[in-house]
Amino acid sequence: MKKIFLVSSAFLISVFAFGQGCSDAGICSIGNGFHPTAKELKNNIEVAAIFGAGESDVKYFSPFVSYTRQFNEKFALSTKITFSSATGSFGTRAAFGDAFLIGKYTFPEKNKKQWSTLFGWKFPFTSSNLKINGYSLPLDYQSSLGTFDLLLGTNFKYSQWDFNVAVQIPVFNINKNSYFKEYSGTDDFPTTNLFQRKSDALFRTTYTLNTKNQKFSFKPNVLFIYHLGEDSFENIYGIRENYVGSEGLTINGNLISTYNLNKQQSIEVSVATPFVVRDIRPDGLTRSFVLALQYKILF
Repeated sequence: MKKIFLVSSAFLISVFAFGQGCSDAGICSIGNGFHPTAKELKNNIEVAAIFGAGESDVKYFSPFVSYTRQFNEKFALSTKITFSSATGSFGTRAAFGDAFLIGKYTFPEKNKKQWSTLFGWKFPFTSSNLKINGYSLPLDYQSSLGTFDLLLGTNFKYSQWDFNVAVQIPVFNINKNSYFKEYSGTDDFPTTNLFQRKSDALFRTTYTLNTKNQKFSFKPNVLFIYHLGEDSFENIYGIRENYVGSEGLTINGNLISTYNLNKQQSIEVSVATPFVVRDIRPDGLTRSFVLALQYKILF
């Protein structure tokens, strides 16, 4: 227990010392709704609230709700709907963000080793051009990036270790953002007019620590996210430009702490921080602080 406490404390200190949280377009959390359950408990509902601070003075409140159905020992299906409220010098704008539909196929376990695969889609509720009083807003205020994304992944579990590989590919782009920094009166946010985003690839490793009474569990994990190309926008002259420095590697540290109220209910707290970031992230996903609180019930 002492070891768990020291690891947790060190990680929390690093979060506030770095002063930068992390966020992503969905790839980091696509498998979070799937959890081992007793055979008679096939349904899982999760309700969560994420609090964060982004670029400049933008503050976020981003709740979501998800439902997962375990059809049999091999196949499960998970859905999630997100919402986001952003408040800053431009004002407050709130709207539904994205819907996720993810399927998971699990192969039989052999010698404490088990493989599973993930396949799914992300659907946007907006075209990423929400406005306040008729004025265009940067992506930092948008609740969605306005892309239909394909999500593919695989997971290898060995004892208390989990290793994940995944990709998120924007297939259809309906982003109609019309924000120009030249007309905004501030340089806090880059121009994101008709923004186009490239794909992401992820590798994550997770280690699970449980207390003897199984009431608490801690999951420190490290994520390597590579943005596969430079994002782009259309400038005031109608010419498409790349964001130089938007391609590259982000390394995130994350700690998930869970308290099991009983066999069916639990409360989860998650914090995260980046150790390596790209030179520029015009998608508005940068966070200076992130705290996630989540309630889960199985039935």
